[in-house]
Amino acid sequence: MKIFFGIAGFLFLQSLLHADVKELYLQHCQVCHGNKGQGGLGSSLVDGQWTHGDTDADHVKVITDGLPDMGMAGFGSVLSDKEIRSLVIYIQELAQRADPPQAPPQSQGIFTTQHQIFSIDEILTNDQKMWGLSFLPDGRKIITEIDGPVKIMEVDGTLNPPIEGVPEIARKGQGGMLDVAVHPDDAKNGWIYLAYSEGSKDKCITTVVRGKVRNNQWQEEEVIFRADEKFRGGAGVHFGSRIVFKDGYVFFSIGDRGRQQYAQDIDYPNGKIFRLHDDGRIPADNPFVKESSIPAIWSRGHRNPQALAFRPGTDELWSTEHGPRGGDELNRILPGRNYGWPTVTFGMNYNGTPITEHTSLPGIEDPVWHWTPSIATCGMAFANAETYPGWKGDILAGGLKAQIIERLRIGPDGVEEREVILKSQGRVRDIKTGPDGFIYVILENNGSRLVRLVPEQ
Repeated sequence: MKIFFGIAGFLFLQSLLHADVKELYLQHCQVCHGNKGQGGLGSSLVDGQWTHGDTDADHVKVITDGLPDMGMAGFGSVLSDKEIRSLVIYIQELAQRADPPQAPPQSQGIFTTQHQIFSIDEILTNDQKMWGLSFLPDGRKIITEIDGPVKIMEVDGTLNPPIEGVPEIARKGQGGMLDVAVHPDDAKNGWIYLAYSEGSKDKCITTVVRGKVRNNQWQEEEVIFRADEKFRGGAGVHFGSRIVFKDGYVFFSIGDRGRQQYAQDIDYPNGKIFRLHDDGRIPADNPFVKESSIPAIWSRGHRNPQALAFRPGTDELWSTEHGPRGGDELNRILPGRNYGWPTVTFGMNYNGTPITEHTSLPGIEDPVWHWTPSIATCGMAFANAETYPGWKGDILAGGLKAQIIERLRIGPDGVEEREVILKSQGRVRDIKTGPDGFIYVILENNGSRLVRLVPEQ
């Protein structure tokens, strides 16, 4: 029978405030459950067998209250709620290390998943790290590289020299040339949008502009969104940013820039998703237009959203965003809503110290799904139901650290089905559905590759 945590006698061990979770585990749990959760005096924590419930809430309850009938004392008087929450995350990490997500069966380059068989068509190999991808109406593709260049790939696969005159970037950490998005009416208006880190290495933040490309020259640049210089910071993390369009509006994301306290504040651009008219004007019906000094804000409480996509045939905007250590999120983005960061999260700090005990609070939108442990979400697209009939419009979500693409089927009550459809092919930087209905993926290796998922009949 499963005994969750420890035995009587552990209560004499006093935890330090915000102690590292590994040390908490070694102090309070390893004698019974092993240093890697493999079991010992107590049962295994990594075999997926839970006698007293398998949800986070069940685990928190057992750690807090103990199991007196099983000889296990509770830790509610020894550990803080935040520390108990961190222990739950740590045990999930141990379980994932013991049983990591499995790649789909592969034979001679053919991948067999639950509902779809496909192969990978490699379109481009690049010595540099590509970041964003979009599609021109004549069949060409436009690609950004994190170090600054923006390039057009011809239909035959030739990658042209860098477009001259694109904005100068502040290349720092995760910052650089980020997303690119071709306007839906580009064939008529020629507009191409870029998101990039602007400023200096000491003070920068994400900016969005649009321009036109003629004779491989960037021309007619217009600023869509530029935050006041007072919001620029020196951190090299959490710039966002993805760009999508809907009904004459442009939506884009900016991460919290490592200043998590501002993600809740509607007078700061940090940790927000924005909506503007596609020429940069403020829509009169934006949710904070009368309350905020930044009326472009559409939603708040985000950590680092690096995927945005509209569900085909609907007005539903979806996003994935990086959590800290655990707590990556899949969210349906609604106007004016608060998505919690950092007040609410399923994750903890990278150093193993807790952030909060709260995974849900009134007035905060719960994620549709969360990945704990983290997969480092990046890139997301909806599968075209005609091209991939087995996936029927499912979400394909990428992971950088985990090097996976995971398929999620969304039903009326949330995620109904999940599976890893690709693994260990590289860090997944971007996923886009092309106008031809195919899924295109940027994979980071030493450089990067652009591939296409091709259904096999």
